[in-house]
Amino acid sequence: MQHGAVFLKRAVFNVEFPMPDAEVLPGVPWGSIDAFPAPAYWAYQIYARRIQGNRIHYKLGATLKEEVGACLLGGHGIPSSMGLAAFRHVKQKGAFGDVPPSEETLLEWLKEPLLADGRQLRYRFAKQKARYLAAALQKLAAEEAPLSSGKALRNWLLSIPGIGYKTASWVARNWLDADDVAILDIHILRAGLLGKFFQESLTVERHYLELEEQFLRFSDGLGVRASELDALIWLEMMSSPETVHSILGMGHSSSDRSARSRTKKSQSHAHQLTLLG
Repeated sequence: MQHGAVFLKRAVFNVEFPMPDAEVLPGVPWGSIDAFPAPAYWAYQIYARRIQGNRIHYKLGATLKEEVGACLLGGHGIPSSMGLAAFRHVKQKGAFGDVPPSEETLLEWLKEPLLADGRQLRYRFAKQKARYLAAALQKLAAEEAPLSSGKALRNWLLSIPGIGYKTASWVARNWLDADDVAILDIHILRAGLLGKFFQESLTVERHYLELEEQFLRFSDGLGVRASELDALIWLEMMSSPETVHSILGMGHSSSDRSARSRTKKSQSHAHQLTLLG
């Protein structure tokens, strides 16, 4: 067995994992707990966060309308600080009240300067996002969203213009704390290729559901929640681009020193997790 220790004030918690050459899934070795990004590394980091009370919190809104709005206004091509600023701006204007605002009203709000990272900035894609958000709020006002499972909510959200599998899964994971969906992007894909739990020929754009199933089997094999694993992998992979690119170039693992560096960096960037996608 591999042994790891988690220090909490005056207490020391010992955790055990299978040997590095044991398999999480057929063809997927556990690897070492201190070898980023081996499967054992991810499992150890999740247990350490649980013990330390440092679990990642990802819900953004107080209502489902707000959660959809926050995820729609963030995501690909939009820095997390800008997405959050846009969400808070339209929320303050009353976007998530009982009467959905029109597309024109949302566009007017999104065109207004936003305070992000201490600067006055303009929101990108205002016209496109105003259309998507208006359609989403109309649907949420007219229909009752299914909340029986993450997949049920995800599939319902897919009918909204501008919401694909990743955004819909993001909303479902955040709102329901769901473990039956996964938020897959380039960071998760790279981790899966390096950890050998994703099939190399698959892409997020064309094989989302196949990759999601592989991810859910992997999290089950590790004995951890898919929602926790998804959030942790995204945070560390996003926070360590140079290390990730170096590993991709070499095709293998890195040193203990770089692992410690990543842990510090991920803690300093923890706020960025709020707009994953």
